[in-house]
Amino acid sequence: MMKKLLATTALAALLFAPAAWADTIQMWVRSGIGDSFKETVKAFNSGHKDKVELTEVPFSELVQKYATAIAGGQAPDALSLDLIYTPSFAASGQLEDLTDWARSLPYFKSLPPSHVRLGTYQDHVYGMPLSVETSIFAWNKDLYKKAGLDPEKAPKTWEEITANAEKIRALGKDTYGFYFSGGSCGGCMIFTFTPLVWGAGADILSQDGKKATLDTPQMHKAVEIYRNMVKKDLVPQGAATDSGTNFLSITSGKIGQQSLGAFSIGTLITQHPDINFGVTTIPSVDGKPSSFAGGDNFVVTKGTKKLEAVKGFLEYVYSLEGQKIMAKYGSLPTRGDLAQEVLADLDPRMKVGVDAIAVAKTPYTLQFNDLINSANGPWAAFTHAAIFGDETKAFSDAQEQMQQIIDDAQ
Repeated sequence: MMKKLLATTALAALLFAPAAWADTIQMWVRSGIGDSFKETVKAFNSGHKDKVELTEVPFSELVQKYATAIAGGQAPDALSLDLIYTPSFAASGQLEDLTDWARSLPYFKSLPPSHVRLGTYQDHVYGMPLSVETSIFAWNKDLYKKAGLDPEKAPKTWEEITANAEKIRALGKDTYGFYFSGGSCGGCMIFTFTPLVWGAGADILSQDGKKATLDTPQMHKAVEIYRNMVKKDLVPQGAATDSGTNFLSITSGKIGQQSLGAFSIGTLITQHPDINFGVTTIPSVDGKPSSFAGGDNFVVTKGTKKLEAVKGFLEYVYSLEGQKIMAKYGSLPTRGDLAQEVLADLDPRMKVGVDAIAVAKTPYTLQFNDLINSANGPWAAFTHAAIFGDETKAFSDAQEQMQQIIDDAQ
């Protein structure tokens, strides 16, 4: 009798064990992350014993809240982290080292290079690409046609963009040839303006992030292009005070050209079908294509007990099924080797955002927020002053201030 009872108990344990083995991964994401990732999580949860539980945190609070949670031992297992912050968290020893697993993935080399670079600290991988964003150049085809321009011809140089802007402005009233958020939006300007110098071989920081390299001939030329368009009244006056609120001004139908994010392709298609637009990569000051690589890295809190479940989830995100779900809801494919297949049935303009990944860059620095993102930082002050104010003083002030921030952190 006792043997039979033990056997029955053992059988019951085996039958119910899988449920006990299942893990629930606690993951934080920034508010407004969008449907692409949420739908991917939903699909994963419906088909796997492990589950992912998402908690949305306001974007402006995410970094500080995560740091506080780590200090208090209350951090989630994983986090969708703006890739620019990955180096600082990796350097502080707060992230799980994913090096061996990451580099064993057969598609590792097809992942976005800027995301991988910012996810790497001292040759160890701490962050993996999750969502990919690139900056692109867009033009209103209807305004091109009205201005006597070829609506199907993408401009390849800033001389051509300026000439096109003049013809569009000549249409009169409140129709303008170009737009940019030139107020205190450092994030807007690093995203859309810096590619002008990157493609031409210059940068605002040295490769190791320890030296400010703002004052270059390429940057002077880029500033002069924008100053010239402002001076010629080709840009609405509101651009000088726009801190990002009107970043998608092209949706008004009154803006002929604008550098945007690839996310706007889906936004324009679904929410502004009346805007007939084309897209291309952003030309640098010498015409070579360039782009900013933005988006999020997937990071894992050091010491999590659910590491294997976390890896399984990320492998699902990287699977063909996961990539198709992400793309269906507007996210660019993370895996370059699957991009063609993933985008096959979607709007062909999405491919421009993917093409930009190969030339896209992101500054590597542990002081990104202080240097660039802060509304009171040197980069935001520089772009506004250089384009709308005293160009010479703007260069000298920003170069000195950026270097001081870098030196103080070392």
